[in-house]
Amino acid sequence: MAEIETLAQKLKARFADKVLRVSEAYGETACDIAPEHYVAVCRVLRDDESFHFEQLLDLCGVDYLSFGDAEWDTTQYSSEGYSRGVESEGAGRFNWSDRPENDAAPNRFAAVLQLLSIKRNHRLRVRIFCSDPGFPLLPSIVDIWNSANWYEREAFDLFGILFEGHPDLRRLLTDYGFVGHPFRKDFPLIGNVEVRFDPIKGRVVYEPVSIEPRVLVPRVVRSDSRHLPG
Repeated sequence: MAEIETLAQKLKARFADKVLRVSEAYGETACDIAPEHYVAVCRVLRDDESFHFEQLLDLCGVDYLSFGDAEWDTTQYSSEGYSRGVESEGAGRFNWSDRPENDAAPNRFAAVLQLLSIKRNHRLRVRIFCSDPGFPLLPSIVDIWNSANWYEREAFDLFGILFEGHPDLRRLLTDYGFVGHPFRKDFPLIGNVEVRFDPIKGRVVYEPVSIEPRVLVPRVVRSDSRHLPG
């Protein structure tokens, strides 16, 4: 019996230099597409009978700034135990000049798509890195999958990723006049301003944030000989 060609093998054979990486792990297939081939590859994934990914289930932004950095010291211990807070300067709590540099990936921002082929009973995760982290820009795929409309607006609103050719690229979740993109790793966790209604002025007022930043990452519970049964 001839060996059945896997989805990963089909992707490698069909796209060659257009796909940067194809992986299979935990029963899932994923690939990274070169930005300049993003639209062309997506159109083939939808229209080619070998793939037939007729549904875009999700599209989201990702920020890899400080990727892999930990807020807790888990390699050393003291009389107080493991997992002590480190500096309290994780993502969102550092000065921009002291921000962590991203060496783990070629670029900072990426868009991730979740595709479904009902006909082939396949799922595929697609990732595209933005070429310029200072001005994250990708072409829109609304013309390929109409469901990308609000997904791209969400990624723009939360991560600041621009989608060239989108018919109505504007904020989706944040309020009018909101400054910044709240899911970026360098966006302050405490926010930039506080908003409240002033009964004397009879209107909403914006004021500086009054709360202090703090470590919000939960501690990691590890096996310890002190807790083993005697």
